[in-house]
Amino acid sequence: MHIHILGICGTFMGGLAALAREAGHRVTGCDSNVYPPMSDQLRALGIELIEGWSPDQLALAPDVFVVGNVVSRGNPLFEAVLDAGARYTSGPLWLADHVLQGRHVLAVAGTHGKTTTTSMLAWMLEQAGLEPGFLVGGVPVNFGVSARLGGGRHFVIEADEYDTALFDKRSKFVHYRPRTAILNNLEHDHADIFADLAAIETQFHHLVRTVPASGCLVVNARDEALQRVLQRGCWSTVQRFGARREEPGVLRARGEPHAFDVLRGAMKVGRVDWPLLGEHNQLNALAAIAAAEHVGIAPEQAARSLAGFANVRRRMELRGEAGGIKVYDDFAHHPTAMRLTLEGLRRRLDQLSGDEAQSGRVLAVFEPRSNTMKLGTMKAMLPWALEPADRSYCLQGDYGWSAREALAPLAGAAVVADSVDTLVATLAREAKAGDHVVCMSNGSFGGLHDKLLAALKVR
Repeated sequence: MHIHILGICGTFMGGLAALAREAGHRVTGCDSNVYPPMSDQLRALGIELIEGWSPDQLALAPDVFVVGNVVSRGNPLFEAVLDAGARYTSGPLWLADHVLQGRHVLAVAGTHGKTTTTSMLAWMLEQAGLEPGFLVGGVPVNFGVSARLGGGRHFVIEADEYDTALFDKRSKFVHYRPRTAILNNLEHDHADIFADLAAIETQFHHLVRTVPASGCLVVNARDEALQRVLQRGCWSTVQRFGARREEPGVLRARGEPHAFDVLRGAMKVGRVDWPLLGEHNQLNALAAIAAAEHVGIAPEQAARSLAGFANVRRRMELRGEAGGIKVYDDFAHHPTAMRLTLEGLRRRLDQLSGDEAQSGRVLAVFEPRSNTMKLGTMKAMLPWALEPADRSYCLQGDYGWSAREALAPLAGAAVVADSVDTLVATLAREAKAGDHVVCMSNGSFGGLHDKLLAALKVR
């Protein structure tokens, strides 16, 4: 089969392209921005890439056009596809029909932690010898790729609640039909397509409806929104995790996020010792352990495998150190994710002493880049999100609201700059040895990380 992918350089569609190529299909694709690293990865797989949306691409005559949700009406190529009556489908539906059919799908859904939890779960299955396939919205360091078919019957997928395509406004995850589904947490996000939290809860209810009675829902016991979702109907076994106190059958943690026992009720069933920080990652680990158990991996074995888990690129990834200042890259862009990331680092630094911690200051650098943040829907949460940092720096973009006004409650602890270069110059002037600079964005942040490291080396 020859498929031509519209929007191929997105994380999901790029992963789909890799899976299709691995399965032996001919794959071509186009996007408005064909640039590294995704363009290099795809071309290395033998995938022809075309810049832009020219209707001339109809001449490729693929068996089907696979349309990403970046495409909207008025797109010249999609308009030509419609006019020609050519066959088209969405990425999630193509994936369901040609990759997921007949496999045991383990889907990881939730507002936060999907990529990390999906990667943990794939690693657990890999270490157990199950050779899983996977599709992750990032690059797990243990695997070095974001997607693969795998040699076993299990497939682990990051189950995004974002819409499927311009012609299918259901969440992507309703197409995956999982047997094991993690519901990690649930907050209002994607304000460009969901009016409120209730609208997202409805989509999660639709996901629950697709899990068979023999399947398993792995659900965060702390999350009230997820409890409301289950109250609307549940037809599968439920394994809860994350209770703060002993509850029969519920998985919970005892200890610090980087070193903790896994308990079921009062019984210890595993132990995790690993380099990851933050209570949010502790909860992610519990979710993955519970999901792995549903496919036959004992909690003790799953927990032990996390000692070798190397996290995901852009999840508190240390990009470098200069002048005793560490610079991290993190994908956090929702206020809750930002706070959890900063709290995790702050908690760990507070546990250290002497030269290892040095001054221990946490400097948070943030770019409001997601559609939700650009709309200003959650701007009032920013002071709360950045509170764990000693000092915060924000990039003011052209998004219709004032970051200076939003961060006013932080007073002198917040700096707003109108360009990346100004941010770099300010940070290079103010940072000192022992500081930890956490750069948070769901984009490239204008190359801030490398620019800052270069400036720190020559100051």
